[in-house]
Amino acid sequence: MQIELSAGTVEYTDTGGAGPVVVFVHGLLMDGSLWDGPVATLPGHRCVVPALPLGAHRVPMPGADLSLLGIAALLAEFLERLDLREVTLVGVDTGGALVQLLMAGGAARVSRVVLASCDAFDNFPPGLTGKTLFLAGKLSPRLFGAFMQQLRLRAVRRLPIAFGWLTKRGDAVSAGWIRPLLKQPAIRRDAVRALRAFAASPGILREAAERLPAFDRPALVVWASEDRVMPPEHGRRLAALLPKGKLVEVADSYTLLPLDQPAEFARLVREFTAG
Repeated sequence: MQIELSAGTVEYTDTGGAGPVVVFVHGLLMDGSLWDGPVATLPGHRCVVPALPLGAHRVPMPGADLSLLGIAALLAEFLERLDLREVTLVGVDTGGALVQLLMAGGAARVSRVVLASCDAFDNFPPGLTGKTLFLAGKLSPRLFGAFMQQLRLRAVRRLPIAFGWLTKRGDAVSAGWIRPLLKQPAIRRDAVRALRAFAASPGILREAAERLPAFDRPALVVWASEDRVMPPEHGRRLAALLPKGKLVEVADSYTLLPLDQPAEFARLVREFTAG
């Protein structure tokens, strides 16, 4: 499916149904396939998964504001245009950063949130992966594309500077995320613009954290206990900041819990929405 927003076209999937509405937000250089596992095990829920312009999207957004705040505004417009209400908003990696920005701004239409291993506080860019991408974003789009060609090789994807410390089991999925960027010059230009905009706001999540205690709705913080990119301490800090926050740590997973522990992650979301 596609929807025309003020900044351009956003592709999305929507399982439909009358159950609880859950909107899943992916991270940088990822697309909605990140959530296929959990979505498949949440029958009865209406699962909506947008493909945001974070570098693995397929429809370019040449005139869009691709800063974190700009993409957060795009996500808020997406919820409004689809008239989604009482939403459970779920984010991991950069998606969790976007969820925090919506929470800091009041999060209209959102009744509860799930923050899964994500950028927070001063961990921006996060880990070796984030720092490498921010540096690569200084290249021209053409040279950035040449640099990213290396990710065609599984051995390179599994390095700590790539997806190696983000997922234990999701290499086949992550291999698909880089295809639009490698094939479409316009997507490379979008990715470079986003990376440069992100790098220009290093303190944005520290500022957002100062406003999180005002978020008075239920919040579930799910963190990978073996995470090497998003410090587990940050999960504990986020849960403590939120008046209705609860922390759950999940074993045998890196950052991308929907890939490494899809059934467990879906169970946690199911129980949280039922509560």
